Amino acid sequence: MQTITKHYINGTFVESHGSEVMDVIKPTNRQVIARVTMADEQDTRDAITAAKSAFASFGRSTKEDRIKILRRLHQAASARVDELTAAMVDEYGGVIRFAGLIVQTGVNAFQAAEKALQEMPLTRTWDKTTVTLEPVGVAGLITAWNANALFICLKLASAVAAGCTVVIKPSELSSLQTQALIEALHQANLPKGLLNVVTGRGNVVGAELVRNPDVAKISFTGSVGVGKSIMRDGAETLKRVTLELGGKSPTILLDDANLDEAIPSALIMAFLNSGQACAAGSCLLVPKTRLDQIKRAILGAMSAFPVGDPADPKTGVGPMVSQKQYEQVQSYIRKGIAEGAEVLVGGEGHPEGFEGGYFVKPTVFVNVKNDMTIAQQEIFGPVLSVIAYDSEEDAIKIANDSEYGLHAAVLGTDLQRARRVASQIRSGRVVINNMTDDPQAPWGGFKFSGIGREYGRYGIDAFLEPRAILA
Repeated sequence: MQTITKHYINGTFVESHGSEVMDVIKPTNRQVIARVTMADEQDTRDAITAAKSAFASFGRSTKEDRIKILRRLHQAASARVDELTAAMVDEYGGVIRFAGLIVQTGVNAFQAAEKALQEMPLTRTWDKTTVTLEPVGVAGLITAWNANALFICLKLASAVAAGCTVVIKPSELSSLQTQALIEALHQANLPKGLLNVVTGRGNVVGAELVRNPDVAKISFTGSVGVGKSIMRDGAETLKRVTLELGGKSPTILLDDANLDEAIPSALIMAFLNSGQACAAGSCLLVPKTRLDQIKRAILGAMSAFPVGDPADPKTGVGPMVSQKQYEQVQSYIRKGIAEGAEVLVGGEGHPEGFEGGYFVKPTVFVNVKNDMTIAQQEIFGPVLSVIAYDSEEDAIKIANDSEYGLHAAVLGTDLQRARRVASQIRSGRVVINNMTDDPQAPWGGFKFSGIGREYGRYGIDAFLEPRAILA
């Protein structure tokens, strides 16, 4: 049983001023594996004060100064990849094949930010005018539970590259992962106050970050509802905001697709991180003329996604993070059935033999209409809705008929055609045939999927303000 009672403020681990204690529940068996003392408003204000004091000097740092820090952060985090991965598997239930990738992507964010910063001009001069890109100030970074190490590293790397100091409020559901990561980053020998981390409730720690006038910027990953509240409450102090919110990501399978390749790719995107991913391709749009073939192909490919122990490399789908999340997924499955969708595979309840944890059956619905709840709302679990379309134009219309616009995919053998279809989807990122990544490409959404972008120079820009000096 691990006990966490300290937060990271001004370069040291300090005892929590808060008194609320939260149990950390292992999602595979519902056992308590740790207890964490939550931060309160005073802890948060102490962290903000430390960040504000540090910004007085770090805000004037050079590009070279920041690059050196990014390199130290990368080195420190790299030394703990195995430990961070194990914590994600144990605490969150992330399947190890995906958890390792997520952690490594987060660690690599420091290198990606260094590359972007090296290539970014921070000063531009013409005639008697000089424009410099200045750090916005103290940044509040609020992260989600489904990829904790990635979100912390990504946001921290961009903020440091811009010259900002930070206060991080990680999800309280990721306390063990946060502890392992901050212990690692502590070894980077950072300037005191540059990095501060307080774990607590969103309506306590998050609310203080949003309303505090000494915090200039909020970068948030999470739900649409909380994103709206951040915009609303942050308006009082004119907070700059980056909001990476929900997704209901469509995958368009074109009529020329090779099903032996396309269906496994579609299922990988659907069951990504056990479906607990904003980028999960939870709607599969398929040509009506090939619907029967596609059903058979899905049934044949499902064996590659067995439910099981997330620490087992063979496992394709692990548990949901909590009882609340389990119940939410179950409610959507019931709603899909009630609204007339057909369960091709999966359905309600626990998979046989996995009743002791928060496991759900990987579920595929067919005969789904795009106005059904399961086709429009983010489920955040391993549930795929198959929607049949009449034509390419119809597929694009269905894909865009959503309040979300974070991620999408196109599957087909004619790459020129696939690119043409991709260019018509209102989404922040569209991949073709595989779940590819580029750490310099922007990440963020259209519509209700958020405001602003992360990754590469786009993420660094989000923490900068231009200043013009005219002689």
